[in-house]
Amino acid sequence: MEYIVSARKYRPMSFDTVVGQSALTTTLKNAVKSGKLAHAYLFCGPRGVGKTTCARIFAKAINCQNPTAEGEACNECESCQSFNEQRSLNIFELDAASNNSVEHIKTLMEQTRIPPQVGKYKVFIIDEVHMLSTAAFNAFLKTLEEPPAHVIFILATTEKHKILPTILSRCQIYDFERMTVQNTIAHLKSVAEKEGIQYEEQALAVIAEKADGGMRDALSIFDQAASFCQGNITYQKVIEDLNVLDSEYYFRIVDLSIKNKVSDIMVLFNDIVNKGFDGGLLIQGLAKHVRNVLMAKDPQTLPLLEVSEQARQRFTEQAQKTDTRFLYSALRLMNQCDINYRQSSNKRLLVELTLIEIAQLTQPDEGPANGRQPRRLKSLFKQLIRQTQPKQSAPQVAAAVSTDNAQKAQRIQSSQASQSAQSAQSVQNAQSVQSPQNSLNPQSPQKSAPSVKISSLGMSWNRLRQQGRPSKMQILPGTQGVDTTAGQEMESFSQEELELQWMSMCNRMPQRLSGIATRMKNMNPVITEMPAVEVVVANEIIKTEVEQIKGSIVNTLKLYLHNSDITLTVKVAEKSEREKILTRREQFMEMVKQNPSVGKLKEMFDLELA
Repeated sequence: MEYIVSARKYRPMSFDTVVGQSALTTTLKNAVKSGKLAHAYLFCGPRGVGKTTCARIFAKAINCQNPTAEGEACNECESCQSFNEQRSLNIFELDAASNNSVEHIKTLMEQTRIPPQVGKYKVFIIDEVHMLSTAAFNAFLKTLEEPPAHVIFILATTEKHKILPTILSRCQIYDFERMTVQNTIAHLKSVAEKEGIQYEEQALAVIAEKADGGMRDALSIFDQAASFCQGNITYQKVIEDLNVLDSEYYFRIVDLSIKNKVSDIMVLFNDIVNKGFDGGLLIQGLAKHVRNVLMAKDPQTLPLLEVSEQARQRFTEQAQKTDTRFLYSALRLMNQCDINYRQSSNKRLLVELTLIEIAQLTQPDEGPANGRQPRRLKSLFKQLIRQTQPKQSAPQVAAAVSTDNAQKAQRIQSSQASQSAQSAQSVQNAQSVQSPQNSLNPQSPQKSAPSVKISSLGMSWNRLRQQGRPSKMQILPGTQGVDTTAGQEMESFSQEELELQWMSMCNRMPQRLSGIATRMKNMNPVITEMPAVEVVVANEIIKTEVEQIKGSIVNTLKLYLHNSDITLTVKVAEKSEREKILTRREQFMEMVKQNPSVGKLKEMFDLELA
């Protein structure tokens, strides 16, 4: 007896035997019962979901002489018998993938003129219609719009977006759905029972997931697995035959990650690689598994799992043991790994780092909890690091801090000579505490304390500058990192220092003051009489802008030039003081006056000014 593959042997012969398309088949049956038939239909959807099969069933039902009350073909009349025996002259099938030229369409159009000999309609089924050329579509367009009364077109395609909009607008469009895993498993069970093949439901679930929504693919894989398993389809044999990674690995990785067992995960990953599976495949499968665990945490999202009932129970059990935040973070890490996998030169290391980070998501954070810390791997040798860290005594810390601040303290003491007795006494106390000789003198008495803080050792740098100082001054934005508590400093400064601080101030100004900052860079502040500063601007508009931030400019110069008596005068330039804007030719002539070699170079190479 000739062997027929399951996809052909168990091809549906009626609307009721079509799997997973109940809404479409009901609509087609109602159209047959009522006799309200369109002149063109378009069946579109993924591969292997029953488009061509439904087109054949619909064509047979249309020409049936005695349709049933449900709209099915009777399979007894002459039209049904001729169709079943593949000798019907009323139903034509055209493969547009190989017959896509204008000549083929013209030949088809000529056949539409001949009325049917048996039955009511001539039905033309055009499969893979998107493969027709643009010229063939245009030749087909007129007949499709106004076909003869006895002609019905049924078009089938997997890529509806490639069909011309003028064709789509003349058809009734039926979108076929992908096969769900549950529907595929149920159909495979019926086929296995008819064939007398033993099976495990989990094995059929693997076949259904591998088919990716196509029933024809599922039946093809089923035949392959049946041949490999010799009549007893088991889960282990199916994953071995299809080279699918066992889902048990995913469950184990998640369980080990919750317990922070990084070493066990690395050993498990090495076992997976040794079996020939790619690291990218592991990340993709693990991400899908974690997504299913996340869906299993809520009863509302539990139906979204396209798995068998046994697997759904396992997902539910693992979801009860995992935290939602862990699942979210793990999905984010795996998604980032999947994005970077192709560009990575060391793919195994990338996967291992991702698995380590996932395994440490539930590990307590190191260091203070306040403030954001950079994303990094947590220490796997925490105790070893603590044992090897050197300890530093409090006097050594104080001596180091005192040495760094000794020069600053001396400068503060000299500037505070004219202050009150209380400020002078504070400076003296600070000197006695911060002096390196006093802190390192073995004869000086030291009080023992359980813990020593650096901030409590005498007078700090900020405390010294805050005593006897006026309130904090307002300076230009962009200098917030500098202490602005200015004292009565009277240091002199040169023209070069003034220009340097002026330019630095302009560079620190924020984005909202970028316009005035650019104009201020072209200004030239001048010391008229120490410490008075004068700046000349081009017009009154610029003067008004500078006057608005004049106070902040003065305070900034006081701070960085160490002179609290600085004043600023903004003056509009006289006509004689304004610089003349030179043209390019005038600029070139000035260059020639200053450097005659430029003129000789122009004459030597016969250059022209652009």
